Amino acid sequence: MTASKRIPFYLPKIFLFTLVMFLSLSANGQSIAYKALLSSFYDPEFPVLKPAEIKDLSAFQVVDSREKEEFEVSHLKGAHWVGYDSFELANVKNLDKEKPVLVYCTVGARSQDIGEKLKANGFKEVYNLYGGIIHWSNEGFPLYHEGKATQKVHTYSRSWGIWLNKGEKVY
Repeated sequence: MTASKRIPFYLPKIFLFTLVMFLSLSANGQSIAYKALLSSFYDPEFPVLKPAEIKDLSAFQVVDSREKEEFEVSHLKGAHWVGYDSFELANVKNLDKEKPVLVYCTVGARSQDIGEKLKANGFKEVYNLYGGIIHWSNEGFPLYHEGKATQKVHTYSRSWGIWLNKGEKVY
């Protein structure tokens, strides 16, 4: 390629910057990139509920499918910890299979797996919390630690923490 036909050195950087800025644009409180990420995790056949669609959290049996150290930082009000790597059906033996279940994790991938296990074991109505605890917090919904409100959110890792816009990141 001759010198006159070379792409100026700054054009790829401008393109990359423009792409990142476009993907970071906010759409209903979440970036386009975050929405695309979430859509890659979810089975379109498995029902999800967005935080704003939940009018009364107490109408659900709330199940936290994160690891214990994540749960201990904060969780949704009334959540039952069941774990992910350590999940066993014995962890949900006290839940009523006839009542609605809302399962969540950090962004919704692990919770969908646990939700599918619950459905396969007779739970009638199971929903995955769209965007997990990160989206819940970003939408301004309350989190709790030892019965008291908190702003802390365990984001699983620093790389997942980039998606938390409202709350104090804990890794």
